[in-house]
Amino acid sequence: MTDLFDFKAPKKNFALMGNPVSHSKSPVIHKSFALQCSKEIEYDLIQVDIGGFDQAVSHFAAHGGAGLNVTVPFKVEAWQMCQRNGNKLSERAAMAESVNTLQFHHDGSVSGDNTDGIGLVRDIENNIRFQISDKSILLIGAGGASRGAIGPLLQSSPSKLHIVNRTPQKASQLAANFQSMGTITGGSLESDASAFDLIINATASSLSGQLPGILAENIHAESMIYDMMYATEPTPFMKWALDQGAAMAVDGLGMLVEQAAEAFRVWQSVLPDTSSVIASLRKQ
Repeated sequence: MTDLFDFKAPKKNFALMGNPVSHSKSPVIHKSFALQCSKEIEYDLIQVDIGGFDQAVSHFAAHGGAGLNVTVPFKVEAWQMCQRNGNKLSERAAMAESVNTLQFHHDGSVSGDNTDGIGLVRDIENNIRFQISDKSILLIGAGGASRGAIGPLLQSSPSKLHIVNRTPQKASQLAANFQSMGTITGGSLESDASAFDLIINATASSLSGQLPGILAENIHAESMIYDMMYATEPTPFMKWALDQGAAMAVDGLGMLVEQAAEAFRVWQSVLPDTSSVIASLRKQ
């Protein structure tokens, strides 16, 4: 029986929606943050059928859901949802045209945010201690992962950012969308043969054991290589880049934790410490 004088706040319900989601580390990450910050939460994984995102979100909100993380392939649908009357978009989500964090309000409205880019930048600058300012960046891929990353990367004042993609038109169009924020261009995978200081793989090529197809000339002795994918072993792209003489290659586990921390801040108004969570996941 509940104590009549037990005034402990009820648990808030959060979840990750996507397809697939069974592999996700998000429940472990968010429950670690909650313990650290003395918050009571439930965090579940919800696999959603293609075409069923809006209905799934409505059902979750109607049953007391406080917030959602959104992963592939629903980030654009989440962005579209937040453009409807009464709903809200953060500036960074509006720029990215992609939403990975939803918050539900008592008046029935929904707020959308994108924490991917700030998670990437914090991992690179705070955890890896590689300063982006005045560095040249090669960003591989023009999909949702790239969209979320570009704004925060440009806000860190690189000397230039070049996007490459198998479909060059997509890279060029994406670069045009962010033209007002800094020096940014786009083209084919082999459109720039110069060496870059920071090379980010925002494609899913590593999941299938493939390489993204950039030039070996893009790598120099001080290049830092970042693959947004993560695994127990270095990804094929990381191994290849080190073989070409790159100074360092890291995976995206830190980004995963950092973007989750920013989503936790959006929901709970407190930014948890990420170092212990990253270290724990690395040990696992």
